[in-house]
Amino acid sequence: MTSTTPSRGRRRAPTKMERAAGKAAALQKPRVILALLLLLGLTSVMLLDGYLRSEIGNDARVRDGAAYDKVPQKILDGGPLLTFTGGTAKTQSVPNKTIVLTFDDGPTPTWTPQILKVLDDNNVEATFFMVGSMVSRYPGVVKDLVDQGNEVGIHTFTHVDLSYQGTGRLQRELKQTQLALAGAAGITTTLFRAPYSSEINAVDNYSWPVYKEIGNLGYTSVFVDTDSDDWKKPGVSKIVQWATPKNNEGAVVLMHDAGGDRSETVKALDTYIKKMKAKGYSFTTVSGAMAKLNGAGNGAGRTGTAGSGQAVEAGVGQTGAGAGAGAGAGAGALGEQPGGAQSAPGSGSANNSSNKVNIEQSGQQKATGSTLYEGKALIYAVAVAEWVLPLLSWLLLVVGISVMGRFGMMLILARSHYRQRNRKRGKSGKFSWGPTVTRPVTVIVPAYNEKECIANTLHSLAQSTHPIEIIVVDDGSTDGTKEIAEALGLPNVRVIRQENAGKPAALNNGVRNASYDIVVMMDGDTVFEPDAVHQLVQPFADPGIGAVAGNAKVGNRNTVIGAWQHIEYVMGFNLDRRMYDLLRCMPTIPGAIGAFRRDAVLEVGGMSEDTLAEDTDITIAMHRAGWRVVYQEHARAWTEAPSSLKQLWSQRYRWSYGTMQALWKHRKSLTDKGPSGRFGRIGMPLVVIFQIITPVLAPLIDVFTIYSMIFVDFWASLLAWLAVLVVQLVCAAYAFRLDREKYRYLAMLPLQQLAYRQMMYLVLIHSSVTALTGGRLRWQKLKRTGEVGTPAGVS
Repeated sequence: MTSTTPSRGRRRAPTKMERAAGKAAALQKPRVILALLLLLGLTSVMLLDGYLRSEIGNDARVRDGAAYDKVPQKILDGGPLLTFTGGTAKTQSVPNKTIVLTFDDGPTPTWTPQILKVLDDNNVEATFFMVGSMVSRYPGVVKDLVDQGNEVGIHTFTHVDLSYQGTGRLQRELKQTQLALAGAAGITTTLFRAPYSSEINAVDNYSWPVYKEIGNLGYTSVFVDTDSDDWKKPGVSKIVQWATPKNNEGAVVLMHDAGGDRSETVKALDTYIKKMKAKGYSFTTVSGAMAKLNGAGNGAGRTGTAGSGQAVEAGVGQTGAGAGAGAGAGAGALGEQPGGAQSAPGSGSANNSSNKVNIEQSGQQKATGSTLYEGKALIYAVAVAEWVLPLLSWLLLVVGISVMGRFGMMLILARSHYRQRNRKRGKSGKFSWGPTVTRPVTVIVPAYNEKECIANTLHSLAQSTHPIEIIVVDDGSTDGTKEIAEALGLPNVRVIRQENAGKPAALNNGVRNASYDIVVMMDGDTVFEPDAVHQLVQPFADPGIGAVAGNAKVGNRNTVIGAWQHIEYVMGFNLDRRMYDLLRCMPTIPGAIGAFRRDAVLEVGGMSEDTLAEDTDITIAMHRAGWRVVYQEHARAWTEAPSSLKQLWSQRYRWSYGTMQALWKHRKSLTDKGPSGRFGRIGMPLVVIFQIITPVLAPLIDVFTIYSMIFVDFWASLLAWLAVLVVQLVCAAYAFRLDREKYRYLAMLPLQQLAYRQMMYLVLIHSSVTALTGGRLRWQKLKRTGEVGTPAGVS
């Protein structure tokens, strides 16, 4: 039957295959984008988490022992509260018999709530200088803290020494912490304490410009009078002693609610509050102390002033009470107070929606507008990262165990398989399938536009050492494939023409027209070795065997892409088949070379069009019908692998998606009894774990490796990656040894791991997205070159 030539001037209607290809292309693009977005999202989550944990952008430098001759002496001799009014620096001290409790480095879900309980039990408020990254990770703790009446200040976002940082980093640290506070508790603050700061007399020539810049942005910088040194864990009595001011002076007292075990701090805090109250001390926050100072005319403590020595920035607002229009670094613009109007402690400005003045929290403002919404978005993003990263870490462990388990199983079982099938002596004698199979068999060659390859394919079959009948099923080719096959004039070759209906239909047509009880199926671009058919059909001497998988080899292996696929075929496909053969759960008979009992094929309904992987589909169906499927390593065929990345993507996308379709189709085998249940409970889980779940999650190994190499420990991460590569190289070398392949191609393995494997990950993720979104694709024709000739010419 020949195709009809379209009339002149009329556009030829697209074939069924062309229409299917068009639909496939239309479906692929958005799902590729979605797959890439998933990887981008994973990377973004990891980067965010790394930033929060100071693994990204971390600067661990801490300045010590610098000169201070450029710092005004009146500042060095002043109190712990530093503000700037009109560009002029001003310090103030806490009123006598007044304690301002401050806690640095939090919040934490362990120690901060315990400290809050002690404060609440003693009816005391404190000021917490918080690290923005911790705020974003534990927003609930911050909200409870603020609701209890405590005050918050900024301790930067990543706890970095700002004297080493530029203006850009400084403003980011402030802004990000303000956003975290806005998202966590709906507030912003004008209070600031620099990491690694202590008493004001420790300000040096490097940190002084930082304090001036921060002050001109409207922040009040808070230093300490007495340091409890609780981080040293000296014991409760020492913490209380070191935190106690002398001579009834007021003091800003430093403790910590993060940075390690703070159990001593919690115990000491209760003792300290009771002791100081007994001495007649009162407790307040930074804003509360400043309000007392303002109300008393600043006469209660030491003061000092000094010119700032720099021009006044536009938008510098009132200070002196933590007020200032400008914690504007937190909003990204100078002079703009994030989240709400400026207010001074004790000034009577509204601090909350009820317009009720809370002196102890007057350094805070209600966050509004974009600051509030950006803050909430930050908190949500961090919550996602906090949930996803631990899950990914567990999945990474699962993937690692799965990968190493698979390597171990392949090595052990492949060795056992090789020894069993190549046994020449021993107690059981030489291995044999049974009586030699010599009867004729039918070879079915489905062909669609295979003009470049069909001649080589048929010539290789003509050299077969086994008697065969060849049936070429031309599936509506438009390139003269049928004519080329007929013109060869080879004996025992029949060419059957059908309307384009796809490969499964072509194979079924060949099975129906087969003259013999064993049918060999191959691709139209494959070249058989002379004894391939004879070797392939020998297992049928065992009446329980219904199908046999052959050993497919990459013929065009002398290119980079071809060499990568050659390694994959030998190491992945063939080692896997040896393993699955011993376990009696072979999932796939390759389309390039496989043999079936004709009756068994008809019994399971033939080659199904339900999936894109008709070879996997029928293999599973054979298992479920009670037939045994085996691997015959000595039956070798040479196939033309895709020669471009685009074609490779298309082929592997079809394979992986088709495998998922086949597994879903046969999911009931999980609960079946007998042979079907055996495959469902052994083969199905292995295929799902090793061919879907592990490859889908395997990018985690590379992503975490790259992340660790860049942000954590380059050499340790590199050594770990190289160790995994060595394991893979050992497995690959053993696979090459079993298949008697040349080791030179293994030189491409490192590059394969860096480039080719990543592409295969994307393909599988793409397939998974397609499966989850309900997409359906049909057969896609690959472009062939015909470069794979007779087996003798392949090196």
